[in-house]
Amino acid sequence: MREKMRAFVWHRGGKTELLEKEVPHVLLPTDAVVRVTMSTICTSDLHILHGAVPRAVPDTVLGHEFVGVVTQLGSAVKGLRVGDRVAANCVSYCGDCWFCRRGFVNNCEKGGWLLGCTQDGCQADYVRVPLAGSSLYKIPSGLSDRQALLTGDILASGYFGAQLCAFQPGDTAVVLGAGPVGICACLCARLFGAGRVILADIDPARLAFAGAHGVADLHADPHAGDLEAFVRTATEGRGADGVIEAAGTDETFELAWRVARANSVVAVVAMYEHAQTLPLEKMYGKNLIFKTGGVDSCHCPEILELLAQGRLDVSFLLTHTVKLADIAQGYEMFAKKQDGCMKVAVVP
Repeated sequence: MREKMRAFVWHRGGKTELLEKEVPHVLLPTDAVVRVTMSTICTSDLHILHGAVPRAVPDTVLGHEFVGVVTQLGSAVKGLRVGDRVAANCVSYCGDCWFCRRGFVNNCEKGGWLLGCTQDGCQADYVRVPLAGSSLYKIPSGLSDRQALLTGDILASGYFGAQLCAFQPGDTAVVLGAGPVGICACLCARLFGAGRVILADIDPARLAFAGAHGVADLHADPHAGDLEAFVRTATEGRGADGVIEAAGTDETFELAWRVARANSVVAVVAMYEHAQTLPLEKMYGKNLIFKTGGVDSCHCPEILELLAQGRLDVSFLLTHTVKLADIAQGYEMFAKKQDGCMKVAVVP
């Protein structure tokens, strides 16, 4: 008789339940099985429940952002051992196809967003990780689960957005959205050389949270004033040298190109629940470069090293902790931003 575990499963219509399932085992030589020591809830999980991810498979365990301990390894997995503490990439990738060799791991010919989307994810006691040799990373000694947890998704998304903007020393960055990805983007924009970071959000509590942790230099509420004018005033009339759109609303999609200066980059790392349109007739002459898409989180090893060096720290985003048995309450808290919730750490 196979060992049982707890797992948080979603069904059609956005219904969820905590079920008892069999503990997964290695199915392919490239698999690993990890005992989950901490996971978290992502806005992408909410998108699945809202029906905004057509490729998501019902009756699947949710979750793609976790840390844990390797308990089983397939014969083809290199660089890992049973007992290793690991952080996971939210995107499973082979590391060897045409896209992976160029760093575009989100477009891997063999992988992609699998965990919690098309196969059972990490909001469980154990998870089977495909393509584990390139999708799991050993956590440096001295880093706690809380410090490493956000490496492969939220932090990697912010890092990706800042990298796409190609900031030069002294540049002004505008980040739209003071949620977890936006806050990570602010920290990474500074890491990449931005001299000033402007963070915009319509939620005063989130702006206050960001201000308390010193993640930006200026804060703005687009509903309280003209954000485009605010940014131009702060940049001698030019506009932002780079914009990271991390909010994912109709309003922020438009604001992103409006606040950007001519000949700059707009990095769209947000996920939208319906189509967006670029009004090219209004943008003519701005000569903008739009860079969009899912997180190409091929830089997780260097992110872990930056965390180990103390040059990055996003553990303060884990404002609440729940047991796996209470994960449904964690979802409600996260979705409704109750009690100032930013991210929920889920522990066994």
